[in-house]
Amino acid sequence: MKRRTFVNVSATAIGAGTIAGLSSCTPSNENSNDQSVLANLESMTQDISPIGVNERKERIAKAQRLLNQENIQALILDAGTSMKYFTGISWGTSERPMVAIIPANGEVSYVCPGFEESRLKELIKLGKEVFVWEEDESPYKQIVNALEDSNVTSGKIGIEEQLRFFILNGIKKEAPHFDFVSGDPVTIPCRLFKSDSELALMRKANDITRKAMSIGIESLREGMTPGGFSKVVAEAHNQLGAQHTFAGVNFGEASAFPHGSSKPQYLKKGDIVLMDCGCRVDGYCSDISRTIVFGASPTKRQQEIWDLEKKAQMAGFAAIKIGATCGSVDDAARKVLTDAGLGPDYKLPGLPHRTGHGIGMDVHEWGNIVRGNQRKLEAGMCFSVEPNISIVGEFGIRHEDCVYMTESGPEWFSEPCQSIDKPFG
Repeated sequence: MKRRTFVNVSATAIGAGTIAGLSSCTPSNENSNDQSVLANLESMTQDISPIGVNERKERIAKAQRLLNQENIQALILDAGTSMKYFTGISWGTSERPMVAIIPANGEVSYVCPGFEESRLKELIKLGKEVFVWEEDESPYKQIVNALEDSNVTSGKIGIEEQLRFFILNGIKKEAPHFDFVSGDPVTIPCRLFKSDSELALMRKANDITRKAMSIGIESLREGMTPGGFSKVVAEAHNQLGAQHTFAGVNFGEASAFPHGSSKPQYLKKGDIVLMDCGCRVDGYCSDISRTIVFGASPTKRQQEIWDLEKKAQMAGFAAIKIGATCGSVDDAARKVLTDAGLGPDYKLPGLPHRTGHGIGMDVHEWGNIVRGNQRKLEAGMCFSVEPNISIVGEFGIRHEDCVYMTESGPEWFSEPCQSIDKPFG
């Protein structure tokens, strides 16, 4: 039996200075040091413009054009990034399905647990129909009812990539006559290309992360653990008005592992410090990495590898052009390292991973800067440039900044580091 409820909807450059002499900031009380570097921070998000209803309507209209173009009758979204992208609704995942359905023609509808109906109604800005299921009923029947209510009774149904298997499996059992296909031809062309309002939010997120990392660098002291640094950056992100997402750091030999080591780490003079931090502003991400030497001048070896990493990142940037392939950017950055005797390919010492990844509402999105990716670069695409150098047993160096494509070429979200003792310009 079909049951539904209705909701009425009206139309509606900041940076750190030099880090020379960091060893002098070694206080006797780590909590007092953390508080001093975090003092007097004010929100940097007072002037942001969140994504509005009209832009989300435009996104849904584009999705529907693509659905019709691909002869897909509807797109089903699980709770997650794409649901928020199209509808503005943030909803946690659980064993109780809540989905949004975008039909090729008509309005968005929703399926949710009966006891969550009132909460969902508060959040809905687009669409008006809500199909509810009680605890002893099948949510999958209601999903099929919602499809039928949009005159979708046969053909292809697009499944967004984050929709969990148990939900898809339940729908298949209720409606085996549908042809379930990937929703990628719809969601990727929508989310891959950022609007001016999206770019503005990402620029703000990057500005905040630069500031937060600068504060984290100021907090460094001998004996510090990675967790101490992460705590400072997280608090700075939050005080500056962003949603903290991550703040990883590794010292010395642990910096050779791109995502860190499980071994205990305590900072000492002369250590390489590799930090990787990001936040969200109205759902849009930043991602920046910097590498410095703590409390001492760099050794000849540290400086040489730091400079080589800088050269590789700039070679990658120089290869970024409208119409060039994503893979060609990886090729250009990697060639600098192989010409210097590192690698080849993904072998160590060298670059063990791709040169970059797409970024937007998720830190890692489509448009990876990886060998063999033939996707052409177009205006609106956003991605990182980070040709990490890993030398196991010694250290690792990574410079990571993200770019966005304009009609005339790439622009940085965060200006690359100038020198080993000036991580931000």
